[in-house]
Amino acid sequence: MSPPQPLSRGRVLEAAIRVADRGGVEAITMRRVAQELGVEAMSLYHHVPNKDAILDGVVDMVFAAIELPGAECDDWRDAIRARASSARAVLSRHSWALGLMDSRRNPGPATLRHHNAVLGVLREAGFTLPMAAHAVSLIDSYIGGFVLQEASLPVTTPDDVEAVADGILGHLPTGELPYLREMIVDHALQPGYDHTSEFGYGLDLILDALEARRRQSPDAAP
Repeated sequence: MSPPQPLSRGRVLEAAIRVADRGGVEAITMRRVAQELGVEAMSLYHHVPNKDAILDGVVDMVFAAIELPGAECDDWRDAIRARASSARAVLSRHSWALGLMDSRRNPGPATLRHHNAVLGVLREAGFTLPMAAHAVSLIDSYIGGFVLQEASLPVTTPDDVEAVADGILGHLPTGELPYLREMIVDHALQPGYDHTSEFGYGLDLILDALEARRRQSPDAAP
C-alpha cells in the first residue's frame, strides 16, 4: 500500500475543482475541500490562507488548461479558433468557472499568460489596440454564452434530440407555427444533424467579421 500523498497547494486546488464540478462554485468551502482530501480543514491553511485564495487558484488552473493560441499560425483566425475550441472544451467540464474567470482581483500567472498570448496574436496580426479589446470581448462573450447555453440544453445525444423534437411536434397546433415545424422536421431531425457544430459556424462568422473590420481600419497595421 502506497503512503498517502503529502498535502500541497496543488492538491488543495485540484480537490476544490472536483468539489465545484459536482456542486458548483458555491460548494467550495474550506470544510468541503478538506473532506474531499480526507483531512481536517485547519490543515488547509498551511497551503492556502483562505477561501479567496482557493478561488483565485482554481481560476488560474482552469486558464492553465486552456490551449494558448499559437503565434506560429499563418492566419490569426486559426490561432484564435484553436484557443476558442479549447476554451469551450475546458469550460464545458467546468462551467461553474464562467462566473469567476473575470471576477477575481488577483489573477494568477497562467491567467496573465493566457490574456497576453491572446492579445499578442491579435496585435501581431495588425489589430489596433481598441480593435483587439473589442475582439477579445466579443469572442469570449460568445464562448461563455455558448457554453452556458449548451449546459442548459435538454439534449446530449441524437436520441435526446428525437425525443424532445417528438414531444414538441406532438403539441404543435395543426397548421400553425410552420417555420418552427420546418426547422424541427427538415433540419434538427435530419440524419447527421449535430447541434454542437453550431459553435464552429458562429465562431467563423465572428472571426471573418473581425478580419473584415481589421482590413477596413485605416489605423490597422498591415
